[in-house]
Amino acid sequence: MTASVGPSPASAQMPPAIALDPDPLISRGGYKWLGWAAPLISLAVLGAALWQWSQLDTASLLALVPVAPAFWLVYLVYYFIGPASEWLIFRRLWRLPPAGIVPLLRKKVSNELIVGYLGEVYFYLWARRNSQISAAPFGAIKDVAVLSAVCGNGITLMMLLLGAPLVGGAVLASGLQLDQTALLLSIIAMGVTSTALVVLRRHVLSLPGRELVFVTLLHCARIILGVVLLALMWHLALPQVALTWWILLSMLRQLVGRLPFVANKDVVFAGMAIFLVGEDESIAGLMALVAGIVLATHVIVGILAALSEWLPGAAPTNDRYEGEPAANADR
Repeated sequence: MTASVGPSPASAQMPPAIALDPDPLISRGGYKWLGWAAPLISLAVLGAALWQWSQLDTASLLALVPVAPAFWLVYLVYYFIGPASEWLIFRRLWRLPPAGIVPLLRKKVSNELIVGYLGEVYFYLWARRNSQISAAPFGAIKDVAVLSAVCGNGITLMMLLLGAPLVGGAVLASGLQLDQTALLLSIIAMGVTSTALVVLRRHVLSLPGRELVFVTLLHCARIILGVVLLALMWHLALPQVALTWWILLSMLRQLVGRLPFVANKDVVFAGMAIFLVGEDESIAGLMALVAGIVLATHVIVGILAALSEWLPGAAPTNDRYEGEPAANADR
């Protein structure tokens, strides 16, 4: 008597992958160049990481590095919260395996070291090549990227509204470095584009409504937690400044970083930092230190993640690019 074989308990608990419309790049002809584009992007990430490493003043950076374990614990959570939140999203949408965190790290480093949204291109190519991804990846990746931008703009505008007095004082503190016309145009651009995406969501977004809510909530939680973690990290490095002021400064950093028509963002943010916590060389040193640590982490993660592309067994085994798409890939 042969026992029937059913799904394992772990797989039975996972929801089915979200089925979306066929991916446009595949449905228009199944371009064979997609098969080698992902490794080329990994090679570009490796080259960019090595070049950035050559530009780092590692001796000066190591001399300023904090030794407190709490600082590094908060920093690790701060750095990896982005890829971890995206893994949770695609775990829900695609049943992404734990190994999927590696291409998500490559995605992050590609966006940071080379050019924005190149990481999304790489992650799309990786998903198309991976035999474990049974759902069409184009619509999901597009929706996640669009919602990330909408959530970032929305939270930034809320911060601007709540902190208008501080922003006004910080603008005066930074002198003419923050043009008020550029600030107004940035606010209008963020508001109009985000509102348009929300109004036209049925035409722009592909995921079911329940999944869109899940992705939106996770993006908002990631952004808010990132602001708090950065402030906590600064506070652990310079505890003489109250955590409240660091949180306000972290909110202003989020605001300045997302203003599209504002130039010299680092100079503007430095003026805001002086306005909030006072003119202190240790403040400038701390900002430079954290920026250097983040860049060094990008370099290390980029090198390791890019090299893993060529490890034995690391390449996807299906040949989806050599002809027609896999049977269920785009259904």
